[in-house]
Amino acid sequence: MSDYADTARRFVADVWNGEREESAYDLVAADCPGLGAHGPEGTLAWHRDRRASFPDLRYQLLDVLADGPKAALRWHATGTQEGHFGPVPPTGRAVTYAGVTLLTFDADGRIADVWSVNELFQLLQQLGVAMLPPES
Repeated sequence: MSDYADTARRFVADVWNGEREESAYDLVAADCPGLGAHGPEGTLAWHRDRRASFPDLRYQLLDVLADGPKAALRWHATGTQEGHFGPVPPTGRAVTYAGVTLLTFDADGRIADVWSVNELFQLLQQLGVAMLPPES
């Protein structure tokens, strides 16, 4: 059985921060539905898209807690928007935001599910996006 905390740390360093993307094929289960698409390819596509928007994006792990086949990650991210981020055109602005991610592992020690919550509103504000309620 693998050490889930170590696997979580490797996932962030190798896949999220792009240091060794090919690790996704060892770390992520083929049917992992996390991050909008399935398996290693879906995970890589999501992170490549995010790095296309923020080429210098770096995630720093603040806490890693593992219990049974789950690991909770508290992280902080920084980057500069140089590409489109959804409908937001490049701004050249530096951003910083934080979040929490829960990883669930399968019997082979691979990541079977990824669930995250982050400060997207704060990120969008830093890019100059005005979040106004609809007019009545």
